[in-house]
Amino acid sequence: MTAYDCDLFVIGGGSGGVRCARIAAGHGARVAVAEERYWGGTCVNVGCVPKKLMVMASEYGAAAEDSHGFGWDTRPGRHDWATLIANKDKEIARLNAIYLKMLDGAGCTVFETRATLLDAHTLQVGNERVTSKYVVIATGGHPIRPTFPGGELCIVSDDAFHLKSMPAHVTIIGGGYIAIEFAGIFAGLGLKVDLVMRQKLPLRGFDEDLREAMAEALEAQGIRLYAGKTIASLQQDGPAFTLHLADGEMIETGLVFAAIGRVPNTQGLGLDRAGVDTDGFGGVRANNEYRTSADNIFAIGDVLDKLELTPVAIAEGHSLADRLFGPGPRRWELNAVATAVFSTPPLATVGLTEAEAAARGPADIYLSRFTPMRHTLSGRKRRTLMKLVVDQASQRVVGAHMLGEDAAEIMQGLSIAINSGATKADFDRTVGIHPTAAEEFVTMRTRTRVAGEPAQKAAE
Repeated sequence: MTAYDCDLFVIGGGSGGVRCARIAAGHGARVAVAEERYWGGTCVNVGCVPKKLMVMASEYGAAAEDSHGFGWDTRPGRHDWATLIANKDKEIARLNAIYLKMLDGAGCTVFETRATLLDAHTLQVGNERVTSKYVVIATGGHPIRPTFPGGELCIVSDDAFHLKSMPAHVTIIGGGYIAIEFAGIFAGLGLKVDLVMRQKLPLRGFDEDLREAMAEALEAQGIRLYAGKTIASLQQDGPAFTLHLADGEMIETGLVFAAIGRVPNTQGLGLDRAGVDTDGFGGVRANNEYRTSADNIFAIGDVLDKLELTPVAIAEGHSLADRLFGPGPRRWELNAVATAVFSTPPLATVGLTEAEAAARGPADIYLSRFTPMRHTLSGRKRRTLMKLVVDQASQRVVGAHMLGEDAAEIMQGLSIAINSGATKADFDRTVGIHPTAAEEFVTMRTRTRVAGEPAQKAAE
């Protein structure tokens, strides 16, 4: 029997890789982990965590204004970007240390350097060569930098978390969740914000009602939308930038932020030497058990062309470690994973969109739009949208969607109900908590419309 230096080698110290390593070590495996950049991966360092801290920072100015309707004479102060970044960096450093401490406590061998594959069982780790029975690729992804003329002048999301100062005017390219979230952050901090996107509506792939509501919410914040537009080039003149659109329109701005997508972080890992197949974008091909074309090599997280969400990567890593070294994989429900966009206001969703449900058969749609209680006094032009998508035949609630305050917190509970097969009748007989926005999900009694083919026509 071949003797390996370790049982499991994890390339990547993000949330998924660290969870996989810790669980495997807990099962008695000899585990090593290599991370060349920062512990905690994108989420902890240049993603979910610092972004949400920035979202929180951006809300205080509006809260000061909203307080006037409640009798306060609060006056918004001047935001200091440098203070926010410094305090954010302290928190991230604390979290980095926690990740390292968890790995050390689990008995893992840690390499703070780059690891590449020499063959299916051999890795070059800094100046060392290490062999392992199993290898897990958990290197995550990175933002795409634009290729149009002058594209190198743009910043991307990684850069945004480390800017020393902010101009008065920012132009964001893109209509996905990163673009939408940062548009809200910058607008909330008092900057003038433009959003240039190829689609007519933001958030392609989300429910159409949510997309329309989000466009309205962005404009209500004073964010100028350039919908259905593409970029021709970008020029810089001193501190100023001129963004040329393909239709001849120009935007003068102080900073251009490109949020046009992400790609797997697999370049130069030696995947070809190990016999690991990838797609045309560098994504690792793997089956439902995360096994790649190399029998002993697995992949989890954003290197896969699946759900690019931190909790999903954690679930994949945990499940894989249990399968390889434990009693068997823990069951995770990945068919209807709840997700949120921490926009202003936030958006959250779980399950099928109306269009997806209608493609499977008739679906009953329940939709509610209203001014949330807070803004009946604040006077802020902000509306909440809530929507349930119900399979007409079974009456199971197959989708829930919300735009409005606390959407993510509310959707977490709804995801349990939907993943448990709750029906519309189950929602209807649930007593709501009053007065809350969340109670609207259990008091929507009147069907708004039917999506897809009517039931009687489908039966013919």
